[in-house]
Amino acid sequence: MFKRILVAVDGSKTSLGALDKAIKLQKLLPEAEIYILCVYKHHSLFEASLSIGRPSDMDIPDKVLSEYAKEVVNHAKELAKEQGATRVRGFVKAGRPSKVIVKFAKDKEADLLVVGTRGTHSDKDGMFLGSVSHRVAAHAKCPVLVV
Repeated sequence: MFKRILVAVDGSKTSLGALDKAIKLQKLLPEAEIYILCVYKHHSLFEASLSIGRPSDMDIPDKVLSEYAKEVVNHAKELAKEQGATRVRGFVKAGRPSKVIVKFAKDKEADLLVVGTRGTHSDKDGMFLGSVSHRVAAHAKCPVLVV
């Protein structure tokens, strides 16, 4: 049924809940592979230059966010393996999360996309701006499980 399960994580409780569901699905479908994806928002050099704080060893925000995203993915992979998941791969991408998740799912031919109801954003952001999970569900070409 499902051969490639893509789970979008951002370190939030709901994204880790999505990972948990993907692991349970994989146990039912041992041939399935889990792809764990963390997307960070790309910052231009102009945006970085607008920062109020100017520490002497300031890193470009993309570098810091990329490192954090790698930590999130590695932590998720560890959790998955601790829970008995097999065939787990991790990925980090930059860009607008909803667009990147949908494109990644298409490029990797994911059969199922699993996302949390809301990640690091507040309820107000999700209600007025449209949450990542809503945009992903609206644009994905494969089934989406919102946890």
